[in-house]
Amino acid sequence: MSEVKLGIVVSEFNYDITYLMLQKALNHAEFLGAKVVIVVKVPGAYDIPIAVKALLEKHDVDAIVTLGAVIQGETKHDEIVASQASRKIIDLSLEYGKPVTLGIIGPGASRMQALERVEEYARRAVEAAVKLARRLKKLASVEYKGETIIIE
Repeated sequence: MSEVKLGIVVSEFNYDITYLMLQKALNHAEFLGAKVVIVVKVPGAYDIPIAVKALLEKHDVDAIVTLGAVIQGETKHDEIVASQASRKIIDLSLEYGKPVTLGIIGPGASRMQALERVEEYARRAVEAAVKLARRLKKLASVEYKGETIIIE
């Protein structure tokens, strides 16, 4: 099977958290045998979709991992940011037919809660991207011949 090529889009806002997420994501991609071909840093989680769109238009990525941390403040701004970013991320994934996984912590997370979730969110986002990319590659090459097909 061909190697999975990943793009990563990471928010610089709350970079003490997202930098750690990026390091965990890079390590986990290597562990899974995937190659990270490009990392794009954007100002904040709200800005992630525009970089995702630019990467999806490139033909050298099989899947994209998004990383960010939306920390709860005194207003509901965190809810708006996380909701709108995640909605557009899945819209772009469906529009382009390529996996774009959500590794954005929040909304409603405190800084401490976000730090506790760094590894889990980064690892799961990378793992989902690699699994989906591999399964979609298999699906593209499967020819239905009447029996049930299970793609893992």
